Amino acid sequence: MKKVLIGLSGGVDSSVAAYLLKKQGYEVTGVTLKMWSEKLHKGKIDNCPLDKAIEDAKTVANKLGIRHIVLNCENDFATHVVQNFADEYTLGRTPNPCIVCNKYIKFGFMLRYAEQNGYDYIATGHYAKIQNDDGRYKLVKSKYDSKDQTYVLYNLTQKQLAKILMPLGEYSKEQIREIAQREIGLYISEKKDSMEICFIPDNDHISFIKSFADYEPSCGNFEDTDGNVIGRHSGIINFTIGQRKGLGMTFGKPMFVTKIDADTNTVVLGEKGSEYSDGLYAQDITFIDESSVKYPFDATCKTRYSAKPAGCTIEQLDGVCKVTFSEPQRAVTPGQSVVFYNGNEVLGGGIIQSTF
Repeated sequence: MKKVLIGLSGGVDSSVAAYLLKKQGYEVTGVTLKMWSEKLHKGKIDNCPLDKAIEDAKTVANKLGIRHIVLNCENDFATHVVQNFADEYTLGRTPNPCIVCNKYIKFGFMLRYAEQNGYDYIATGHYAKIQNDDGRYKLVKSKYDSKDQTYVLYNLTQKQLAKILMPLGEYSKEQIREIAQREIGLYISEKKDSMEICFIPDNDHISFIKSFADYEPSCGNFEDTDGNVIGRHSGIINFTIGQRKGLGMTFGKPMFVTKIDADTNTVVLGEKGSEYSDGLYAQDITFIDESSVKYPFDATCKTRYSAKPAGCTIEQLDGVCKVTFSEPQRAVTPGQSVVFYNGNEVLGGGIIQSTF
């Protein structure tokens, strides 16, 4: 019997994923990752939900009749995810911590533990599919676009995909909730999806960055796209590309954040239409199958989790990829990821550095 270590958060998705794997004949162990704590973060995080998550996960494991363990990865999480999150904001970028967490924690730390402790696979409750095409592994979109999570999984490699199971790729969220309620009888079947960043329970990322990084934002200039000073801002961590509301002042017409320059502590604002870009430059490019990539090539891409796929052409330059959109895209944001697709298959992606 093949052994599977599944990330068990106590939520509906991971719980049903564990149930489906057990039903398929795997020997399943649930693991809850202890990723952060008040102690680690200087005692400045209130209302820590971790204990409740561990309690829920244990309850689910008991219900399913599987073993449950808790692994402490606080230091890895603080170094790779939380510190990166704070650093990126202070540099004027908007990071995606889920992508970083998947790379270093769920498919890094957890997979290493599984390999060192005799597990054949790890599994998660992500809505995505993994296909084996004669030894070449593909990451493919979920059957239902509304829940597809491949955007946050583009860093996976051939070696990792060979060791990962994602049993929810053929299901809708409604079907998963029905299985949780009718087949398993879980009280969490109607548990709401978590929307906030897991280490910021109150969703106040500005206060979190100030306390975690001992950072105090300094005021600076708003400039228009011609370089004219048109006002003062309260600190660059308060802004992200495409933002219109919450600027702290009015201009008599809608104005959008088009650029954040940490070196000069400047936030550039433009009129409606200026928040669109013709393309971008990206670094830290990874492809799921490097051998299949030949530049330049056409694909579709997403520049944020909720974006619709857009046609693009991808070229390789010195140390970066140049991505030219077939149509201008709104609010393309440095720090976020651009993810490339061939139809429903994920090719890879990288971190957005700048736009043009």
